[in-house]
Amino acid sequence: MSVTASQVHGAVQTLTQSSDTLFLLLGAIMVFLMHAGFAFLEVGTVRQKNQVNALVKILADFGISALAYFFIGYWVAYGANFFADAETLSQGNGYELVKFFFLLTFAAAIPAIVSGGIAERARFYPILIATFFTVGLVYPLFEGMIWNGNFGVQAWFEAQFGVGFHDFAGSVVVHGVGGWIALVAVNFLGMRKGRIRAGKHTNFVPSNIPFLALGAWILCVGWFGFNVMSAQSLNGISGLVAMNSLMAMVGGIVASLIAGKNDPGFIHNGPLAGLVAICAGSDLMHPIGALVTGAIAGVLFVYLFTYLQNKTKIDDVLGVWPLHGVCGAWGGIAAGIFGQSALGGLGGVSLTVQVLGTLLGISVALIGALIVYGAINAMMGLRLSEEEEYNGADLTIHRISSTNDD
Repeated sequence: MSVTASQVHGAVQTLTQSSDTLFLLLGAIMVFLMHAGFAFLEVGTVRQKNQVNALVKILADFGISALAYFFIGYWVAYGANFFADAETLSQGNGYELVKFFFLLTFAAAIPAIVSGGIAERARFYPILIATFFTVGLVYPLFEGMIWNGNFGVQAWFEAQFGVGFHDFAGSVVVHGVGGWIALVAVNFLGMRKGRIRAGKHTNFVPSNIPFLALGAWILCVGWFGFNVMSAQSLNGISGLVAMNSLMAMVGGIVASLIAGKNDPGFIHNGPLAGLVAICAGSDLMHPIGALVTGAIAGVLFVYLFTYLQNKTKIDDVLGVWPLHGVCGAWGGIAAGIFGQSALGGLGGVSLTVQVLGTLLGISVALIGALIVYGAINAMMGLRLSEEEEYNGADLTIHRISSTNDD
């Protein structure tokens, strides 16, 4: 029995589709696992009376994010929905369904980022309502502009400057947007009680350094799925992305080790700062450019977080604005610097476009967050009462403590 060329082509196409589907599914699972990292990073940082709330909040946020993105967000960003029959949806080995899962894990990172900033004094259900609207509307609005060409933004960049805004894995689209949304939420909530004593700032000590470290390690490992598998197909996979992610992470570790003076909180957040910053240009930069990008991000995080906690009334518990908001913005700009062929990169980027696109992402995040959190705060309030905050979110909201005191 002879095999025709069309049969061979069909078999190869089926194998390619199934391989790409499996590849992206593994990426989705790795990024989904990162949410455990977000949870343990927060659990290890907040005081013991708020640990249960940190765990529950991250998981509940993911559930609400999935509903918001399934019914609204994915349609806003990509113009697609899931109201066809199952046979239609499963075509091509269900690749489009797995693509949704992968992009959902990115979208759900927005409230996970916000959670770390607003910890220890936020009401539960008002925050879940905010999650629904930020994941359903605010985030996908900018996501669609950059990753799907919505509203002609990328076309305008290309017409004016010859290239579009480059954000391979979401330094600005995901982390920048999440961090700047968090800044708005943090400002609406205000400082935790007890942070100012005798006119001076007082910093609460992390409750569990091993949990904080575990969260950082989970995030670091999962980040290689976040970055490398943003190619979304086996054909597009690049070892350069993996190497640049590694070098940026190392740059963040060493820089935070030095700038943070051996502080374990800084050392475990340093690699995350580097990984946030490398997302945008990980497919373009030379590894040395990635190392510098990560090192600058590590220093930015240490000094900005120190300044916020000791000199301002911005009470960002995990430092998510400097870590994700500022380092994400730096990553968008760094792609326009170290992605240039003159600095060893692959080229095809414009620093002007990278700055403009980054500013656009920050603007969408700030305006969207002001509308969402401002409206919810006006209608039902975002913050626990003073007594509830004193008792802790665990007992106040969940009626259980993280430890058995019997």
